[in-house]
Amino acid sequence: MYDILIFVSEGISMGLEELRAECLKCEKCGLCATRHNVVFGVGNPKTDVLFIGEGPGENEDLKGEPFVGRGGQLLDKMLSVVDLSRDKNIYIANMVKCRPPQNRDPEEEEVAACRQWLQKQIEFIDPKIIVCLGRVAAIRFIDPNFKVTKEHGQFFEKDGRLVMGTMHPAALLRNPHSKPAAMEDFFALQEKIKEICPGTYDNI
Repeated sequence: MYDILIFVSEGISMGLEELRAECLKCEKCGLCATRHNVVFGVGNPKTDVLFIGEGPGENEDLKGEPFVGRGGQLLDKMLSVVDLSRDKNIYIANMVKCRPPQNRDPEEEEVAACRQWLQKQIEFIDPKIIVCLGRVAAIRFIDPNFKVTKEHGQFFEKDGRLVMGTMHPAALLRNPHSKPAAMEDFFALQEKIKEICPGTYDNI
């Protein structure tokens, strides 16, 4: 069904809007019973850089947009230092589109039920670089044994894309001493973007 949408005249963004409309109606797991909003994703659908978190928090659930609370504000500040912005040249999504109660880690069946939406987002956007925000996303996309404290900032090739894991913004709020190391990850990301997808910085 969705593979056809990528060829409509509006292009990739139209495909994502159709996918979003379907996702907003999703009731494939129990998280639909407690959500206020489905948090589909936001950003430039033609980007080469996709950020993936684990799931929405309270503020995200209320607004329907990823990373808009205190952690999201910190993320935006860090992005701005390396000339990245959800309004211009990246896309941000989550593994699960509905908030897990009390912001707990998403359960295996919840991730499995939501996997189709993220897979289709990745197909439509077709990023060259994926950045996993936090351990939960990194163990899914990089390695089940990924250690964010030891392997953050490293690039791994997965399915023809480069994937990097870094600290989750919420973890940085709890552990401010980790902010310099996380910022180094973002500088490494900036250099990698300039190397393999320099168009990301056009018109900035």
